[in-house]
Amino acid sequence: MVQRRAVTAVLATAALLVTAGCSSGDGGTSGGGSAFPNAGSTEPGSPSSQQSAEATPPAKGSVKVLRTVTEDLDTPWGLAPLPEGGLLVSSRDKGTITRVDEKTGKKTVMGEVPGVAPAGEGGLLGIALSPDYASDHMVYAYFTTASDNRIVRMLYDEKKPPGEQLGAPDTIFKGIPKGMIHNGGRIAFGPDKMLYAGAGETGDRELAQDKKALGGKILRMTPDGEPAPGNPFGDSVVYSYGHRNVQGLAWDDKQRLWASEFGQDTWDELNQIKPGDNYGWPVVEGKSDNPKYHNPIAQWPTDEASPSGIAYAEGSIWMAGLKGERLWRIPLNGTKASAAPEAFLKGKYGRLRTVVSAGGDKLWLTTSETDGRGSPGKGDDRILEVEVK
Repeated sequence: MVQRRAVTAVLATAALLVTAGCSSGDGGTSGGGSAFPNAGSTEPGSPSSQQSAEATPPAKGSVKVLRTVTEDLDTPWGLAPLPEGGLLVSSRDKGTITRVDEKTGKKTVMGEVPGVAPAGEGGLLGIALSPDYASDHMVYAYFTTASDNRIVRMLYDEKKPPGEQLGAPDTIFKGIPKGMIHNGGRIAFGPDKMLYAGAGETGDRELAQDKKALGGKILRMTPDGEPAPGNPFGDSVVYSYGHRNVQGLAWDDKQRLWASEFGQDTWDELNQIKPGDNYGWPVVEGKSDNPKYHNPIAQWPTDEASPSGIAYAEGSIWMAGLKGERLWRIPLNGTKASAAPEAFLKGKYGRLRTVVSAGGDKLWLTTSETDGRGSPGKGDDRILEVEVK
């Protein structure tokens, strides 16, 4: 798939942020210096009555780790629950996809994805199931090669022997810039059955503001890798821009898209994504007073977050922190935070990489101690089942 040409710039609106630094009890803590808005919707023209009509979760939440599903994983990155039961997990450095029995913890290596060239933060990253998985059994993967980052799909055939259950990869999109850092990598199918991908700017900051470049973007495409209908820049997969390194994508119960983003030295972000909007990097990091840039819904000092995966459950966004070694809860009222973010599990399980909804009030949560920045042996890497409120 060749890179498409993007046209026209779109100005974005921004929401005002206010600082929230109060502490909270019940097992959670508000991040010192965390910021969130108590203004209205970030969507221009949204009636405030629509937001007030939405159910708002309690200001204080709770997290309970129910069990360790499995452990001794190697650089786990992507996680995809199967509708028939089981969890697929990708290994960034080994380039393999493993099926985990969520009841017994048994691990079965499905196969190795050919062409993966792990280095630095690159390798086999996000995975997702086809929106038609029940009939086509296709698994999508985002990975780093010797020349780029790309997205492929593979047939999963569980009837074949372990290690041989993945079919040959069909490349649907290539040419996403690669680097030793900031490869993005999260992929997810939205409620519209389109494929979304977080693409990092690879350390080349100027890519983020260049709408013709693929780095520093959220991309939206069809399952075949074509620009999705309704994209904001014509015949282009670019959906939003001005991003540094998006590694978390999730939709709330109103089908609104949220994304987590690594900051540089000052602010990590949770953003509500609007098509065509400019999220500011590298001109701004965190909130700004410039209406050209879409402000984050919440922001954290980088030592408290360094966020990767996010999930939506029980009226809140749940965000996994790597350097912060904690799970953040951001309760929502429409497209704003309804209360100060809370931190849970601080330091108890080390670096947290990916969080995925397990249905209802349950989440799957993976750790990331073997990624070169953690402490291997500190429980190594595991999948946890977590109950949240």
